[in-house]
Amino acid sequence: MKFLQDITLGQYYPVQSFLHQLDPRTKFICSLWFISWLLIFDDWLNMGFIAFILIFAVFLSNIPFRIFVKNLRPFRWLFLLTLILHLFFTEGGTYQEIPFLHLMINLNGLKLGFVYCFRLIILISLAAVLTLTTSPIELTDGLNKLFAPLKKVGIPTFEIVLMMTLAIRFIPTLIQEAERIQKAQMSRGVNFEGKVLERIKNLLPLLLPLLISAFHRADELALAMDSRCFHSQANRTNFKELKFQNSDYKVFSGALFLSILIVILGPI
Repeated sequence: MKFLQDITLGQYYPVQSFLHQLDPRTKFICSLWFISWLLIFDDWLNMGFIAFILIFAVFLSNIPFRIFVKNLRPFRWLFLLTLILHLFFTEGGTYQEIPFLHLMINLNGLKLGFVYCFRLIILISLAAVLTLTTSPIELTDGLNKLFAPLKKVGIPTFEIVLMMTLAIRFIPTLIQEAERIQKAQMSRGVNFEGKVLERIKNLLPLLLPLLISAFHRADELALAMDSRCFHSQANRTNFKELKFQNSDYKVFSGALFLSILIVILGPI
């Protein structure tokens, strides 16, 4: 279960940087825009541009690069599975035999596997940049204000945003709880190593207490919110009013310029 310690999604890294000072709506809109662009177009030009933007964003965040690399480690099995599925199950293309193994691999599937793995890496890293540079409170206020117009058509935006941010906020808490339960179970003789089937079977003493602990924490949170007279339908105010600054408009202008540049250059 060491991979749990590598997950940084949902954690906030408090440092002084250009990205930390941006409006959370700016970071969310730009992240959503580039993620949508990455999902729509899969050519190397678009992915290269977005990868360059991602590296530049990491540089502006003043967050050590090793944090982002560490966040990718738990997903290495997902990358491997994606590559294998495209390698052996892609139809058409040219096949090549692997020496000594007598296996036929699809070269077109190999290319697609690397493309989709690269896209997954960028998607996960873009989400990590957003959560590492934006505190849960800022993210809640930004999303609530961004989706405020939807209230006029009867969509409970505040409740949806609150559930999303609480889910993100409790990811690190549940990871710490899983580590605590694992150490407690190991002290009682539970072995989490061994063959795959044995490891899956031994996860039961970890998952059940973790599930019970999650429900217990949710109940405590509900009682705490109720004791403070929390009501989602009330006209709520924010301690810090969000306003777009010159830096936000510069980021929007830069994102628009890069998008137009990609369209002009066209796919390779």
